[in-house]
Amino acid sequence: MTDPIEPSTSTSDPNPNPSPITLLHPRREPFEHGLLPIQKLIFTDPVQALTPLKQKLASSSTHRVDSTALADALQISSDHARLVIDTLASVLHSESDPLVTARPDDVDSIGADLRDLILFLYIQSYKRLLPRSHKDSAAVADVWPSTSAFDGYLSALSPLQLVRCNTRRFMPSQADEEAHRLSYLQKHLANILSLLSEPVEGEGKESLVLTMDGFEHLGFLIQFGDKGSEGVPLSQAAPFFANSDPDMPAIPVPAAQVHDWLLQNIASSLEHITEKISAKENGPPSGSDQDVAMADASPSSAKASTSARSPCLIEGFSKSSYIKQASDLKNSSVKVINCHDSVIYILAPLRYATIYGCSDATIVLGAVGKAVRVEHCERVHVIIAARRVCIANCRECVFFLGVNKQPLIVGDNHKLQVAPYNTFYPQLEEHMTEVGIEATINRWDEPLALGMIDPHSSLSHPAGVSDAQAESAAHLDPDQFTNFLIPNWFEGESIGSTKDNPFPLPDAYLTSQQRNQKNLGEIKQILREAPLEENRKRELSCALHVYFKDWLYASGNIRQLYCLQGD
Repeated sequence: MTDPIEPSTSTSDPNPNPSPITLLHPRREPFEHGLLPIQKLIFTDPVQALTPLKQKLASSSTHRVDSTALADALQISSDHARLVIDTLASVLHSESDPLVTARPDDVDSIGADLRDLILFLYIQSYKRLLPRSHKDSAAVADVWPSTSAFDGYLSALSPLQLVRCNTRRFMPSQADEEAHRLSYLQKHLANILSLLSEPVEGEGKESLVLTMDGFEHLGFLIQFGDKGSEGVPLSQAAPFFANSDPDMPAIPVPAAQVHDWLLQNIASSLEHITEKISAKENGPPSGSDQDVAMADASPSSAKASTSARSPCLIEGFSKSSYIKQASDLKNSSVKVINCHDSVIYILAPLRYATIYGCSDATIVLGAVGKAVRVEHCERVHVIIAARRVCIANCRECVFFLGVNKQPLIVGDNHKLQVAPYNTFYPQLEEHMTEVGIEATINRWDEPLALGMIDPHSSLSHPAGVSDAQAESAAHLDPDQFTNFLIPNWFEGESIGSTKDNPFPLPDAYLTSQQRNQKNLGEIKQILREAPLEENRKRELSCALHVYFKDWLYASGNIRQLYCLQGD
């Protein structure tokens, strides 16, 4: 079963001129949110390691695996095994899988589908794409790593410096990343199919076949068209399963036939995307590709783009405020990239969110039902209601979290702080219900720190460094905890039932909040009852307004007022 599948001699192209609707695409989610820096999950020869693992775990009649069985099979801790299953659940392609909607207490009793788990473990050997300017990029055959912003032996740059020197014209575009993932799948397709296939009884391991059910699990890695899992099932895009009778089991197909058909589709997609990349590089630079200089960035020069399949990009904002509501978004994924000294509000129900390369900013994410990744950020306040969050290579950031899973901390981080969730907006609870976040569960104070070094980088590391554990996050001092007020830009238009923070505060933070509110009330009362003549009261009022205005300008919050007036 470990032997690679030999392609057949057929060279006919089933679709020589594919339309964008029928193009094959790699799913982004497993590669962006599903890679874990756990050394025991990185296999030099995935097929040799995973074939006996599959056989060992296949003993269950339901072909589902719980964390106890997985910990025993991989010789990892129960915490890491549970993390694997939780992470897999966050990137699954099928919303009908019971693991997707399982309550935390039910995850082990439900378990992960064995075939999805095997594919998830296989791609842990994937390596990320290098910036285009890397001098060794041409020599890296299978994978191009991404360097950490803080690895001393790789770079001494802070996130802000990293963004300034690695401008967007040198960073991989979404098309570059898609082409890289397609190349990875092209190289590893035979091995992946061998792990999903079964030998024909009596004909030996060389005669492998793939059932329609097994083929559907390839949907974990690939999709056709722009709609992904919401469109036609994967088997309906394949000529050998497309017209199968739903009331009758489909006849298994030789794995070599599936291999040839998928290779042809991958080649067509690679050709299509390579032409698109070439046209963009050879044509005049577009506004969306130009790097926005920090000193000149403004809402008019920054970028907020969307497409049917790609995530909404919010990029290049500096010294400004920006808001997106549910009605503004055409898709369910968001990427906030290269934003500085700004306040960004994404008040919408989302599936995935990424915050990358931001500094001196406040970023509020509404409700994220799958996963959030925050990477290469510096001095950023992030306010998130989410199922799970991963923090990588950040400095001096504060995270106000309402999360149902343990926050995951990886890479080279410094001076991180975590605190309970501290805001609300009228539709928050409605959005949380829509994406499956429970307000009664908040594990903000249980960060799980993994390795400092990203094993998905193929650059060599000094001896012993790979074993170092990431610096965890400290709890924010309750005396420094304050509520964050989201301005009501659309008063009269916002309809929602949320009137307060839906996540209960721990006693220490609740006491601090109540003390601050009491102190504020006492100060207001003292000012109201001050025995001053009317002209002195007017002078006091004017002085307070002057100091408040000075604070607005000094803190940069005056920009939010301008934004509010502009809307």
